Amino acid sequence: QVQLVESGGGLVQAGGSLRLSCAASGTIIRSKTMGWYHQAPGEQRELVAHINSAGKSYYRDSVKGRFTISRDNARRTVYLQMNSLKPEDTAVYYCAMNTPLQTYWGQGTQVTVSS
Repeated sequence: QVQLVESGGGLVQAGGSLRLSCAASGTIIRSKTMGWYHQAPGEQRELVAHINSAGKSYYRDSVKGRFTISRDNARRTVYLQMNSLKPEDTAVYYCAMNTPLQTYWGQGTQVTVSS
């Protein structure tokens, strides 16, 4: 059974940093594209960043230069380092693993940035 478990969310002041982790079990991740999404209240879930099996990454414009996605295939873990956080980054952050058949989701971790 595939499981993705996020951790590392919390409350931080604007300008601060957080590091999110997503630990996978029941699967290996080295051949998968892994992503981080966020969803603010009343908003649609949006892609924040993803990283493919070759290590190539993509970022939405609003986080470029502030967030870094990385992966440790041996630990089956994906990270999202978030620096220079802004109040508009406040959301639930979800980890996702893309496979040809479906996308697996974690349960989400809340990130709240106070001004």
